[in-house]
Amino acid sequence: MLKKIVLASAMAMTAVSVRAGTTIEGTGSSFAYPIYKSWATEYYNATGNKVNYTPTGSGAGIKAISAREVDFGGSDKPLKPSTLKKKGLYQFPTVVGAIALAYNIPGVDRLRLSENALSGIVLGTIQYWDNPVIRKDNPGVKLPHKKVLFVHRSDKSGTTFAFTYYLSKMNSVWRSHFGAKKAVNWPMENHIGGKGNFGVSTAIKTNKYSIGYVDYADAVKNGLKMVEVEGRNGRFIKPELKAFQEAARFAVLDPKKDFYANIAYPRKGYPIVSVTFALIAKEKKDKNREVVKFVDFGFKNGDDNATKLGYVPLPAAVKEKVRAYWKEKGLY
Repeated sequence: MLKKIVLASAMAMTAVSVRAGTTIEGTGSSFAYPIYKSWATEYYNATGNKVNYTPTGSGAGIKAISAREVDFGGSDKPLKPSTLKKKGLYQFPTVVGAIALAYNIPGVDRLRLSENALSGIVLGTIQYWDNPVIRKDNPGVKLPHKKVLFVHRSDKSGTTFAFTYYLSKMNSVWRSHFGAKKAVNWPMENHIGGKGNFGVSTAIKTNKYSIGYVDYADAVKNGLKMVEVEGRNGRFIKPELKAFQEAARFAVLDPKKDFYANIAYPRKGYPIVSVTFALIAKEKKDKNREVVKFVDFGFKNGDDNATKLGYVPLPAAVKEKVRAYWKEKGLY
């Protein structure tokens, strides 16, 4: 009888352990959080393996994986090969996303901002919504004489890096005075910060006459109105999937450079796009294989979910480059 009880208990424990599967921990980019959350749900349902990902910002993600506190870090700011070597990390892309300029102006359901108008807002030279530079491209729109409230990230952020990288490409004054960074001392008089893309979205939603940069998925999730931005070709472009896809074609992702690339301000398509990356520690091969299995599951099964959330899945050819990179590192 005792043997039967022991055997039954052992079988039950085995069944629990099979259901429990493995668990990997990740943190970083809040820009990537919606797609990683979606992939993680599908991955658990299919395999029983858990992926816990906390959206703490790219700066925190880089710091955490560098300190070996997590199994992978998420970052929208790619690290140079020399930095990866110094930190003992591998880096590969997962999806392409877009940064929207979301706004809250009561009664204004469509807003266009030229490069001059957006430059004026971020540099602080345009302080009111009815400024002639903004009015010029919005005929018939009743823009209020209210101060512009600019909402930005309060944490070190890859979204901030991607947005300021775009500003640096688009505006020479911004480039020479501020550049592309994960955190910025914003020059305009009227501004507030929000932690994570969720924090920025919430701040825009709750503050009239505000505008800020946030990942497209969060803007959609929060029902925020989004700006039509002047593209590099001089046309005003809506933030929508086909415009993101057109821009994504200009991403040059080279495995020999650990996929280091920035694609903001492409020649065509929506002008504020970004690749998001996963970072893993070189020496953690067992855990790295689990991370690779998760991302590869997303590559094979998660394109539809990525598209629904407003991301651009990596082209098949780029996915194969990533798989070849994994194989070279002994992870696939």
